[in-house]
Parts: sequence; C-alpha cells; structure tokens
Amino acid sequence: MSAKHRGFFSSLGEAIASYAVDVVYERQQGMGARLLGGFLRVLSWVFEVIVRLRLWLYRNRLFRDTPLGCKVVVVGNLTVGGTGKTPVVLKMAQVLARRGRRVAILSRGYKGASDSMFKRFWRWIVQGNRPAPLVVSDGKAVLVGPDEAGDEPYMLARNLAAEGVVVIVDRDRVEGGRFALRQFGVDTILLDDGLQYLPLRGQINLLLVDSRDPFGNGSLLPRGILREPISNLSRASYIFLTKSSGRPDPQLIALIKKHNPKVEIIACAHSPQELIAVDHGKSSPLSHLVGRRVMAFSGIATPERFEETLIAQGAVLVSKRRFLDHHDFNDEDLDEVLEQALRYKAEMIVTTEKDAVRLQGRFNPPIPLMYVRLEVEILGDPEGFNAAVERICFGPSSAR
Repeated sequence: MSAKHRGFFSSLGEAIASYAVDVVYERQQGMGARLLGGFLRVLSWVFEVIVRLRLWLYRNRLFRDTPLGCKVVVVGNLTVGGTGKTPVVLKMAQVLARRGRRVAILSRGYKGASDSMFKRFWRWIVQGNRPAPLVVSDGKAVLVGPDEAGDEPYMLARNLAAEGVVVIVDRDRVEGGRFALRQFGVDTILLDDGLQYLPLRGQINLLLVDSRDPFGNGSLLPRGILREPISNLSRASYIFLTKSSGRPDPQLIALIKKHNPKVEIIACAHSPQELIAVDHGKSSPLSHLVGRRVMAFSGIATPERFEETLIAQGAVLVSKRRFLDHHDFNDEDLDEVLEQALRYKAEMIVTTEKDAVRLQGRFNPPIPLMYVRLEVEILGDPEGFNAAVERICFGPSSAR
C-alpha cells in the first residue's frame, strides 16, 4: 500500500473515531448520531454484564488478587479520560516522598513501545524468560523517552525524578510491583489508573470524579464514558472531586453518599501555574496570555476545558485544533497546526503538558510554542487530604 493510501485510511479512521467520540460526549446530533448511539447502547449492555461478572468473581474469591506486602494505593476513576488523574498522582507522590516514603508509580503505559503485547510475547518465546518491566525513572534520572514510555509515565518521571520517585511501566502490574520491591526497595506503590486492575490487591482506593462532568450520559462504554456502574462509587476509600471551582454540587454529593455514605470527599482544582516553552523549558507568567492571539491544540479527552482555561487567563483564542486523546502527532499534523496558526495570525501556539512531552525537538514553529503547567490545589479545609496522606503513611494496611 502506498504512503498516499496509508495516509487516506489513517485520516478516514481518525475521522470515524472522532465522530464516535463526539456521539459518546453528546456533541453530535441528527439521524446518524442517533443510529450509532443506539448500536453503541446495545454494546454497553453487553459490556456491563462482563464488568459486573468480573467484579463478582474477584469479590467472591473465584478469581484471586495478589498482595505485594507493601502499601498499595490505587488511583483511578469510573470513567475514561478527562478527570485530571495525572496531576493528582503527581501531587500524591510528591507528598508521600516528602513524608519519607519510598514511592514507586506503576503504570500500564499508553501508546508507548512497551505497550506492545505481541512484541513482549515474542521476546518471551525467543529469550525463554519474561522481559523485565520498563524503568522510566529510577528515582534519580529519567531513563527513556515518551515514545517508549508513553506520555503520562514520562511526564510523571520528568516531574518526580528529583523527588526520588520510581516510575515503572508494565502491562502486568503485579510483576511490575514485585520488580519495584526487589530492585528499588520501595514501601509504597501508587497504581496509576488502577481501579479496574483487579489482579493486584490495593489497600486504599482514591477515586477521581470530574466535578463538571462526573459520569457523562450515565451509560457504560461504548455508549457512554463509564468503565463501571455508578454504584461502584462504593469501592472508594476517598473521592477526589477534580476540576472544582467552588462549593461542590449538592446533587453530586448526595449521589456519592447514596452509594458510599461514609466516604471522605476532597474537592480540588487543577490550577494553571505558568507557561513553559516547549523547546528550552523557560517559564513565563500566565499574564503573558492576556490579550495575545493564541492558537490552541491538544490531544486530550476534554479539550474544551483546556481551551476554557486559556480564555479565562485572558487569551484571545483565534484558532483551535482538537485531536483524539493520546494522539501520536505526525509531521502532517504539526504542519496543519502551524498553517492554521499562521493563517489566523496567532502570536503564540499553546498546548497541554501531556501533549508537549511528545513534541520536543520535533516541532519548532517560528512563533512561541508553550504549554500550560497545571497543579492540584486542595480546596477548603485540607484535612481530608491530610488524613488520606496520614493513612497511607502510618495507617493500617487492611483492605477496604
């Protein structure tokens, strides 16, 4: 197949996937959207049966989870994408490391070279033993790039290497955890995006809920964004209401309490802190956005939130380009972004930190290319968050 045909089918596949995502997020209307939505709803019913059966099998010990002999903190959500999980994992790892814990983050990775099951199986056949987990950071330095590690593990490693936090990628996170214990002597493991990873036994479940769009349309995948039924809020030890901007919605609080009456609810905001130049890492205050003509592009689950952040900081958003979550930018994509920025006379191109890690050295436009660095801020009384940290550091290891 020629490069021209490959490009055509790639573009067609992305267009179809984008349309399906828009149907799931209720961004599309019309007969086509209704027909596709009805088909996806049938698949959702099948998916729900599988999810409930799997949880029942683990709950009744017909499938067994594995303890690691150290504190395992699960960070995850009931939905796909968009809850702001990575900044919460980063903050929790920082706080635990500064309290004296030896922390490792376990991730399955996403769109990294280590994520190829076939490649790992073939190496096992050829070499006769299981390949070692991928060490993204040994707690001293970042050892691999984003193409191999995946964007989120690399972003965590880059921000946490100075804190002594180990970052490991492996599809089998039981083996990844054993490796972290054996090689690095860790005493605390953060299981990134691990609520649905049932083979590894966790002691504390930190469940993230997007305060602005908590459960989408209420349907499970693929018709909605839920990985599990809403009733599984009962699995949480603590619930973080992310992207909060004030007092939480009383109806959302009531729904959470209905399914988990005793859970501690912690409201937090993902606050923009500064602009960072992608090419040389120099920081600039957010005030540099005020009145500036900005072209925004991103490959995240909820790009509208990112764009709203830029507008709230005073940017004049003259153009935007949205890609699918975890999109692997190619040269044609970046040429399109630059062409669009120049066409609308943008003074600055701005993206997210997660997207920026895949651009270093590959995109050097003639106008400034920046990303927004976000940081988690605990709203109101921080005692809930402090209690979670205390429980992780010094509390019992009994499972919920």
